[in-house]
Amino acid sequence: MAELSRRKILQAGGALSALSAIALASPAHAQPWRWSPAGSIPGTGSGADPRTVWDTEADPLVASLFDRGEVPRVNQLLRTWTKNGQPLPDGLPPDLLDFMERHRQLPEWADRNKLATAVRFNEKRGLYLGVLYGFASGMMSTVIPKEALAVYYSKGGANMKRRISKTAKLGYDIGSRNAYLDDGEMIVTGLKTRLVHAAVRHLLPQSSHWNQAAPENIPINQHDMMVTWHSLPTTVMRVLKQWKVPIPADEADGFLHSWQVSAHMLGIEDQYIPATWDDAESQAKASLDPVLAPTTEGLALADMLLDLGAGLDFTLLSRPILGALTRFTLGDEVANWLNIPRELLWDNLLNVAWGPFIAVREGLLPLPLAPEAYWTFDELLRQFVLLYMSELRPISIELPEFNNPNYP
Repeated sequence: MAELSRRKILQAGGALSALSAIALASPAHAQPWRWSPAGSIPGTGSGADPRTVWDTEADPLVASLFDRGEVPRVNQLLRTWTKNGQPLPDGLPPDLLDFMERHRQLPEWADRNKLATAVRFNEKRGLYLGVLYGFASGMMSTVIPKEALAVYYSKGGANMKRRISKTAKLGYDIGSRNAYLDDGEMIVTGLKTRLVHAAVRHLLPQSSHWNQAAPENIPINQHDMMVTWHSLPTTVMRVLKQWKVPIPADEADGFLHSWQVSAHMLGIEDQYIPATWDDAESQAKASLDPVLAPTTEGLALADMLLDLGAGLDFTLLSRPILGALTRFTLGDEVANWLNIPRELLWDNLLNVAWGPFIAVREGLLPLPLAPEAYWTFDELLRQFVLLYMSELRPISIELPEFNNPNYP
């Protein structure tokens, strides 16, 4: 199937289509899995290649819900389940109820003290995180070829603003003061997203468009989920270090732990969840970094994301500024892949003034001589948060019932 897919992509013509095929056929996808489970949360595991493992429990369950025609009713019932400690709705199918009752529980290794420390980290870095989750990680997803394919041809690809708002909700929920407490929402968000992934695995193979482009028969394996995971906390930590944001070790560990718990709730097997930041870096270098590449679908998604501010009264969130911020956070190579032009004013301003701005915000420097740049950057961060927060309420994470209607 992979050879057929690549041949069809090449026949379609165009440089990006060829690049897409090359990316999907790259050696990074053929190399054996070498990351050791010794670096995982349990420190042991089967060592099975995560590219051959999906979600052994959620996938058949959700497929059964589709076969029984119960997905619309399940979505309706689950709309009322919004808080971690809330009882599951009456009327859920018994097999789904059993699955959700068991998997709404935090893992035994969850550390409440570390989760509390994560709250302190998130409160200090909230504005940065709002930008990085909603935009930097979102733009990175457009150069993760398999993720771009899955998003583009699934229901989410028909409304990218709505799709990215769900990513922002994940970042918002995990960063809230009560993320994993009874009155929080992160357990709900994680478990519902796990079911959504299973639904996408069921639906996407029915899309002729996805089948023609995809290098696999089933999307979103364990490796894919970890790649996406690294586009969030690992990428965020990399950028914060690049910006020279001072982070105490205990807060960094707490931040990581909150995302380790989230990985478990999303259905990632513990043997693939990195135990430390060093383990996360080693895994990201083997799984995330080598797969980044442009695709036709990713370019289309990036184009939609760059227009997120259109039609809103946020004059700072114009396409040129979003493009410049992409180049600044993700680098020239990614920006060039996405055909983002250089913006003389904003590129230079970010390169010259962002470092001092961060130092001022962190209390490392007094207010610089050019306060206009400081307040411009501060307002840019605030408007990002407003943009994504405006999309969060109300938002319901639901099982898709069909693929992208533009590509049935």
